[in-house]
Amino acid sequence: MKEVKGYSGNGFIALVILLASLGFSVYAFVEEWWVWGCIALFVSLVLMTSITVVQPNQAAVVTFFGQYLGTIRKSGIHFVVPFSIRHKVSLRVRNFNSSTLKVNDIDGNPVEIAAVVVFRVVDTAKALFDVDKYEQFVETQSESALRHVATKYPYDNGGGEGVSLRGDTEVIAVELTRELQERLSAAGVEVIESRLTHLAYAPEIAGAMLQRQQASAIVAARHIIVEGAVGMVQAAIEQLEKEGYVLDEERKAAMMNNLMVAIVSDRSAQPVVNAGSLY
Repeated sequence: MKEVKGYSGNGFIALVILLASLGFSVYAFVEEWWVWGCIALFVSLVLMTSITVVQPNQAAVVTFFGQYLGTIRKSGIHFVVPFSIRHKVSLRVRNFNSSTLKVNDIDGNPVEIAAVVVFRVVDTAKALFDVDKYEQFVETQSESALRHVATKYPYDNGGGEGVSLRGDTEVIAVELTRELQERLSAAGVEVIESRLTHLAYAPEIAGAMLQRQQASAIVAARHIIVEGAVGMVQAAIEQLEKEGYVLDEERKAAMMNNLMVAIVSDRSAQPVVNAGSLY
């Protein structure tokens, strides 16, 4: 199915004719003009079935005995084919908040994830006739796409290269929007935006994963401290040699050891004064 523009006439003219026909039918029955009264009443009933009102940002899909005649998007009062059925479809932008889903990421870790999807109907014929209850179709496909995207990436890559659910939310949002558009195009729905609203490890592994993150942070911090300490020790030895101090390999090793311990240690260094030897 593909949306086509439906035929509609001026609804105000039809409304005036309807009121005039109703008034004439009442007058005819009072004057006992039975035939003319019945004809006027029948015309009034026909006009009643052909007048429809379309609200702003709303469309009326017109069907006549099972045949799709077209869609009316212009707001106002319209005159359509008598005895036709009008299905009202909202064209407003809507949000869908998914429930919190529990899925496994690419590493097999259970995570909880949820998203919000912003969408609107752009093809009313597809939304009504190609799928059954397009609102439920949007909900089901949104959750299915969210599960699929979550299984393609790890929750966290630990500072390494690659896309992760926690560290690359913009990339995940673009990927989710693209996949949703592919799934929902069959329902005539345009996906405007999708964003993650909740992301966390499942409760059964949250504690262990927190300890792992803390350990990774400590290791990364220690790595930076060691790199800085090595540079400081090298600079200190080079400075002493430039000022004329001659250090043999044993003294260099002892000095490097002392400086590394003093810089890298968590506790403050305790100075030891060398007063010389008695012998």
